[in-house]
Parts: sequence; structure tokens; C-alpha cells
Amino acid sequence: MFSWNTRLARYVKAGQHEKTIELYQEMQQKGMSPDSFTFVPVLNACASLRALEAGRKVHEEIIQSGCKADVFVGSSLVDMYSKCGSIEDACKVFNNMPSRDVVTWNAMILGHVKCGQGQKALELFHQMQQKDVFVGSSLVDMYAKCGSMEDAERVFNKMLSRNVVTWNTMILGYVKCGQGSKALELFHQMQQKDVVTWNAMILGHVKCGQGQKALELFQQMQQEGVQSDPVTFVGVLNACASMAALEEGRHAHEQIIQSGYESVAFVGNSLIDMYAKCGSMEDAKRVFNKLPSRDVVSWNVMIFGHVKYGQGQKALELFRQLQEEGVQPDFMTLVGVLNACASVVALEQGRRAHDWVIKSGWDSNVFVGNSLIDMYAKCGSLEDALKVFNKMPSRDVVTWNAMIGGYAIHGHGKEALKQFEQMHEEGVQPDDTTFVCLLSACSHSGLVDEGLRFYSSMSTVYMISANLQHYTCMVDLLGRAGRLHEAENMVLAMPYKPQVAAWRALLGACRIHGNVEMGERVAKKVLELEPENAAGYVLLSNLYTATGNRDLSKNIEWQRKERSVKKHPGCTWIEVDNEVHTFVVDDQHHPQMIEIHAELKRLSGLMHDAGYVPDTNFVLHDVEEEEKVFHLCHHSEKLAIAFGLINSAPGTPLCIRKNLRVCRDCHTSTKFISKVVGRAIMVRDANRFHHFQDGECFCRDYWD
Repeated sequence: MFSWNTRLARYVKAGQHEKTIELYQEMQQKGMSPDSFTFVPVLNACASLRALEAGRKVHEEIIQSGCKADVFVGSSLVDMYSKCGSIEDACKVFNNMPSRDVVTWNAMILGHVKCGQGQKALELFHQMQQKDVFVGSSLVDMYAKCGSMEDAERVFNKMLSRNVVTWNTMILGYVKCGQGSKALELFHQMQQKDVVTWNAMILGHVKCGQGQKALELFQQMQQEGVQSDPVTFVGVLNACASMAALEEGRHAHEQIIQSGYESVAFVGNSLIDMYAKCGSMEDAKRVFNKLPSRDVVSWNVMIFGHVKYGQGQKALELFRQLQEEGVQPDFMTLVGVLNACASVVALEQGRRAHDWVIKSGWDSNVFVGNSLIDMYAKCGSLEDALKVFNKMPSRDVVTWNAMIGGYAIHGHGKEALKQFEQMHEEGVQPDDTTFVCLLSACSHSGLVDEGLRFYSSMSTVYMISANLQHYTCMVDLLGRAGRLHEAENMVLAMPYKPQVAAWRALLGACRIHGNVEMGERVAKKVLELEPENAAGYVLLSNLYTATGNRDLSKNIEWQRKERSVKKHPGCTWIEVDNEVHTFVVDDQHHPQMIEIHAELKRLSGLMHDAGYVPDTNFVLHDVEEEEKVFHLCHHSEKLAIAFGLINSAPGTPLCIRKNLRVCRDCHTSTKFISKVVGRAIMVRDANRFHHFQDGECFCRDYWD
């Protein structure tokens, strides 16, 4: 008998559970009488195979053999029934056992844990005389994962002895539940800490937005001689990414190389993410290209990085490369691609991405649906955006915000307000972003009273506190309406330190309404906050020019150049035949530049005959009038429009994207072009869409 039992135990230990049962059946056929040492491995095999019926048959044979009182056999029965999902049978065995050991209690408690009966497991744990470290840790882990930290605490406090795993489980639970102070308190109480402990604390501080503290913990960990693992470095890289701490990230990269973890996939992905979020796409690309194997996460991080830094075309090129390499995109890939299409107004490529969404089965995913709405709206097709919106099986607040924001950037203020009313009727609670979209819609459409009403209702009806974006929208709304002193008072009364965006909005309003006195005062604030940004100089210079103070305007331009503050060059994108073309001011590099210049010359003659007069007031002051006109003719949006006209069929609408606000002359000239060529032209500038048709713009010249 001994040799049979030895073979049974050996099979179980080796994980050969089918052979264990086969050998047991062979024993029965040969008339061997099993004992407790036979039943224990056979029950373990049944438990591992989840073979409930076989286990019940063995139970009957145990009763017949008279071994049911054996504590080892009883514990194995409890374990078998629990693992096979029959907690009722496990309870019957447990309750009928004349004696139980710690293994029996563990099996019963863990059985309840496995079946999701946490409260019953906790009751049994309290009844247990000898609190076992293993089962206590399992309970703590279960409650921590469920977010029931009060129950986890009760178990933890009842345990007479705890190992490092139990402490780590509690710390991780506190971190996941956002209870950082309690995690830190336990951390300081621990006598023995391993790498998991340090990792939990580092990642916990990153999660709570305390990147600097996470880096300090990493330094302390190294000083105490604890060896970092890949998870440690992921936490450190996430901390660097959250603070855009490029140099610290590079130092961590050096240590990763020294530790040999650079080729670990999730470490490589975190490196790419860190470099992308720190603004160094070249470093991100180098890491990406060196990865021995790239998963879909690697591609996603690169795509989102390019989108974030205004490199939408590169993101689309990466997506094409991903397809060529046979990598299956996930829903995050498609979200990134849709964002890239939106950034460069690539409507046709966006439609192709939409086809990908449908083929991949992601069309019911709310995140993808939200990105589709945003893409169509930003690419100029509100009709398609609304179709996606109406087909979505479920919508969240982001969905509604995307639609309201889409109406806002197109200047459809009243439609945005109607959309909000529908949102309210369907019982969707707005958030702070909803009101940014609403206030922006009111600002772009001159709906001052409506904007003031929404601003008031934020705090009184919806209990949402105004943030910097809301204040900036209100300053813009009041300023555009000529209520400059109210706008200035709002900036001065902000409960936050006013950011430059609010002052810049007010300065733009001063230029629109020719208020030099206030404009000078506000410009001083703008230049104090952003001395290296040309926007303040340009706005003040334009204000002086608009009010006839050419000498003062020239002086501001001289100051800007003296301080080596460079203007952001104008850049415009246009999609033709599924390819996005990029133009900058005075561009000479495009292969069709000769034809583009010829088309501009032709347009200039037609526009002149139609009554167009170039507005040279805002061009360089120290050149001749003829050169000013030439400079105006070579603004990036005019180059893009001319390119679009010669490369598309007559009557086809054009849609272009510009990185800056459209200038006054380009706004006027585009109206004339739409009239003389009989084309609809959409221009999306840094603030909003302009729809040109038959010599008019939908914005009613409410554009600056």
C-alpha cells in the first residue's frame, strides 16, 4: 500500500492530476483498500481538475472506509468542494468534523473568499483560534482589492503575526483607495521592507500627483541598498513624466540600461511615454526603434506623443507603419489616430479610420465614439459628428461635451445651447468642461446674456466652482462685447492668480475696441507673465496700429526683436487625395510652388476686379507697400487655399487648418476668394471655424 500512496503523492506533486485519478481507479480494480494517505492526494487531484462529481464519489468511498474523521482527509474534502464551487458541501463537511486544524480553517475561509462570500469568511476568521498568516493575508488581499479597507484593517489588526506580504497588501490597498497618509503610516511602522513595499509607495505617490516625493523615495530606497526591479523604474519614469522632469528621466534611463531592463517591454513603453510627455519625441523615437519587440502599447504611446506636440501627420504615418507590420490596433490606437486626424483636419483619413473602427468592432465603445464626434467636428463635418452621436448606444458627459464643443467651435451658439437643454432633459449631470464649452459657444456667437446666465448657474444650480478656464471664457465674452471694465474687474477678482490666457483675452478685446489706455496696462501684465512669448508684443503692436499709433507700434516690434523674442511662424494644413500638405508663410519648398504662385496671381486679379483692397496695416513697417502686399499674398493659409484650388475639382469645398488666429486680411481675402471661384471654404484657426461662401463668413466678422 505504501508504494501506491507514494506514487499518488508523486503524481500530484508533479501536477499530473489525471494520472493520479487513473492510478486510484487501478488500485480499486485490483482490490486495494485505500487509507487516509490515499484519499488526500486523490482529493487534491479532483480539486485541481475541478472534478466535482469524481470528488463526490471519492467522498462516498471515504465514508465507507471509515476515514471521514481524519482531520487531513476532512481538510482535503473542504478544499476540494470549495475549489469545485460547491461551498454548501464544503460547509457540511466542515461542520461535521470532530476536530479541525489550521489547514481546515484556511480551506473553509478561502473557499468563502473564492465564492465571493467575504462577510462569512471574515466571521470564520474571527472564530478561528489560531490566526494563520497565510489566510489572514488572503483576506486582507481580498478586501483591499474590493476597496473594503475597513474590513481589511479588522483582519490585519486581528493577526498576531504578519509577514512582509501582508504589510505590502495593506499598503497597496491604501494606495489604490487613495488613502496615501495611511499607507505612509504603515510604511514607517514596517521593520522589514522589500522591493514591493518601496514600489507600492513610489507608485502611490505618483498616483496622488506627488511625483517629487516619489523620486525622493526612490533615492532613499537606493541609499538603503534595496535593489530596484522593472516595476520600480516604471514608477520612477511615471513620476518624471508627471512633472515633465526630462533630466531626471534621462538619469533613470541610464540606470535602467545599467540594470539590463531596457529591453523589458513595459519598461520600454514607460520610457517612450516619459520622453513623449517631457517633450522629447526624438528620444522617444530612439527608444521605440531600439525595442526588440513592440506591442500595441508601444505604438499607442508614440502616436499620442506626436498628437500632443502638434505632429498629427507623423502620428498618421506611424499608424500606416503599424498596419504594414501587422500589428493589430486596439481601441486606444484608434482614439489616437482620430485625434491625429482632428489635429490636421484630415477628414478623409478620419473617415478611413472610422471604417477601421467599424471593422474592428469598436463602434459601440464610448471612448471611440467620443473621439469620432470630436474628429468630425474639428474636421468641419458637424453632420457626421451628429450622426455618430445619435447612433451611440450609450453616452457619457464627455459625449455631450464633444457635441456642445463641436457646435461652439463652428460658431453655432444657439445649437450648442439646445444641445445642453437636451442633455439636461436626459438627466446627464454636466461637469466643469460642459460649462467651458457652453461659455465658449456664447463667446463665439456674442450671446452675452446667455453666457452670464450659465456662469451664474454653475455654482448656484450645479455646485461647480469656476476654474481658470471659466474665468478666461468670461473675460473673452465680456471683452468681445465691449464691456472691457467688467472683463478687467473679473480678472482682478479671480480667486486664483490670473494666468496669462485671461490677460491675453482682455488685451485682444482692447485691440478690437481700440482702448489704448487699458491695452497698455494689460499688455504690461502679459509681458510680465510671458516675456518670451511674442503674442503679447503682437497684440499690443496691432492695438497701436489699429488706433493709428504707427510709431508706438514700430517701437513695440523693435523691443520684441531687441529681446530676441520670436514669433510663432504661421502654419497651415490641407488634405487633398488622402494626403495632408503643410505650408508655412513665404513657403518655397512645396514641389508645386510655381503653380501655386501662378494661381495666387490669377486670384489676385479676380479679387481686385471684385473690389478687394489688401489690408497692409499689420504687415512689417519698414518695407515698401508693394512688398507688404507680396508678403500678405504668401501667408500660409493663402498658399494652402491656392494649392487646394488647383488640385481639386471645381465646386469642391476646401477645408484648411491654421495654427494661429486667421489675420484680418486673410479673413477678408478668403471671403473674396469664395465669391470669385464659387467655392465653400472652411478655415479652422486656433480658436474656431470660419465658414466662407459667396463672399461672406458665417462668423459675421466676429472673428478676432
